[in-house]
Amino acid sequence: MDIINEIRKEFETRFGAEGDIRTYFAPGRVNLIGEYTDYNGGHVFPCALTMGNYAVARKRDDDKVRWFNLNYSDNGVIETSIRGLKPNDHGLWYDYQLGVIWAYGEKGYDIPSGYDMVMKGDLPAGAGLSASASIEELAAVIIRDLFSIDISMPDCAVLGQYSENNYNGMNCGIMDQFASAMGKKGNAIFLDTAKLEYEHVPLNMKNEKIVITNSKVKHSLAGSAYNDRRKESESALKYIQIVKNVETLGDLNEAEFEEVKDAIKDPVALRRGRHAVLENQRTIKAVDALKKGDLNTFGVLMKESHLSLRDDYEVSCEELDILAEEAWKIDGVIGSRMTGGGFGGCTVSIVKEDTVEEFKKRIADAYLKKTGKNCEFYIADAADGAGRIQ
Repeated sequence: MDIINEIRKEFETRFGAEGDIRTYFAPGRVNLIGEYTDYNGGHVFPCALTMGNYAVARKRDDDKVRWFNLNYSDNGVIETSIRGLKPNDHGLWYDYQLGVIWAYGEKGYDIPSGYDMVMKGDLPAGAGLSASASIEELAAVIIRDLFSIDISMPDCAVLGQYSENNYNGMNCGIMDQFASAMGKKGNAIFLDTAKLEYEHVPLNMKNEKIVITNSKVKHSLAGSAYNDRRKESESALKYIQIVKNVETLGDLNEAEFEEVKDAIKDPVALRRGRHAVLENQRTIKAVDALKKGDLNTFGVLMKESHLSLRDDYEVSCEELDILAEEAWKIDGVIGSRMTGGGFGGCTVSIVKEDTVEEFKKRIADAYLKKTGKNCEFYIADAADGAGRIQ
């Protein structure tokens, strides 16, 4: 692959060609349904993408790391020690790598030395396709492999979430890291985030394509608002726990939520809680429909998901709403919704294969007319998870 050849050449130029140089990949993800359910103890249904972050790396004999990212070449070589790391919320690409090194230490694993690395990604920046989780899982598998650390891939996912929560200050759930770590070609992952029980479900889309549409916008409130939504959901749970013994919002079905919703005295928390409960149930129903080959029901549930994210969780935005609403108008579109954290980023659509070109043209034209912006399209193929490329 050209990208691997490029980073290998860059590595040899900057750090030398001798020694045991190894190559790695960690994918981004797209979530088909199940948004903002992962930290609420619900189910999610993402798949890993063929787009992600690549790296070549080699062990060092001292405590230093030297890293170069071809996507951020102006940063030059980042050089630091793996010892004495302290959490920060800067959100720079290498902070996600450092967070994983820190997390390994916090969890009692010994990293004996540093390493040299050159990396490059082909995920579009700010698109909500989990570039940060991809970077975290890339670091996790590099360290796991270079230093023969005995840690499972599900635990690599947990490690990535722990580092992002506690080193980088973003209170994300487990979905993004789990999808990057545990992806399987041709499959999505049906994950119970409360129990970390999962199942690979074949997508079996013979005449359909998964199309990601990038709005090319990312609104600045995303980071703080993400953490606010988590607090508001936790508030809803605390109100419910006054009247019912539950551990998470994901423990409730629709009827049970109806019984306890009047206990939630804050109207904002009520909306957040309603989304978390109903989105979890939508996800369970959608996966069941997919297993039965009922894509039409899956598509209806995708639309309901978007409306709930727009109205109850309030994480959509004008651009995402336009993309989804225009998609719903097109014959041959089975379903469409925003995906990821929202406030910009992407929609995901299931589109009949013979409609894809019409879909792209009509969506692009309508989006440009209504926003003055251009969007981008990617055909999503479900890929394997993070690991070393032999």
